[in-house]
Amino acid sequence: MNDGTSPPSPKTGPAGPNGHIGRLVLASASPRRLELLAQIGLRPERVIAADIDETRRSNENPAKLVQRLALGKMSHVHKIVHKAVHTDAPDDYVLGADTVVAVGRRILPKPSDEVEARRCLELLSGRRHHVFTAIAAIAPTGKARVRVVDSVVTFKRLSPAEISWYLDSAEWQGKAGGYAIQGRAARFVRFIRGSYSNVVGLPLFETANLLEGLGYSAQDISHDVGRDVPTDA
Repeated sequence: MNDGTSPPSPKTGPAGPNGHIGRLVLASASPRRLELLAQIGLRPERVIAADIDETRRSNENPAKLVQRLALGKMSHVHKIVHKAVHTDAPDDYVLGADTVVAVGRRILPKPSDEVEARRCLELLSGRRHHVFTAIAAIAPTGKARVRVVDSVVTFKRLSPAEISWYLDSAEWQGKAGGYAIQGRAARFVRFIRGSYSNVVGLPLFETANLLEGLGYSAQDISHDVGRDVPTDA
């Protein structure tokens, strides 16, 4: 009990079933997701990249694909956490996510080179597209939830010069659909419906609510400012 003579102990989440403070583990190697979580005061204790097969199945639509992959990443990392702590009930909340950019049922890649990035931008030019992100989380109790968020983005018609200007920035590297809305590509966006942070890589409102629904909440987060997050590649 705090008698007022000393500050409360820092927490990153609620008490887990083993009487310890629950920790948040991010099942994603994306630096953008880590930055987005920090934006709303969520600092994962660990970041573990999930090594799963991300091949799209036959007739799998974009929403179903991201849902399956987010659940797969969450489950994969949850098993790693279980094995590491040698217990059936580690006090960790594991969060997985996956994002794709789609024009109709066609899913755009993360371009491997400038030629592929140009094709993506030419396809997006003057068209509406969807950005789907699935978020999946599991609590220390084993209770899991998943949600798919869909944002609609419309690009202006891009001239060859504008496409070349954007490709020169190299922002397309490592980005689903070959663009970053938080960078130079912002000048191409005529219209957006839905979560902006979803287009960046993680729908923050929905993520916070999903975690809170499982019992996790960020408390006394000021101690986390400037803290490095351990990353397991």
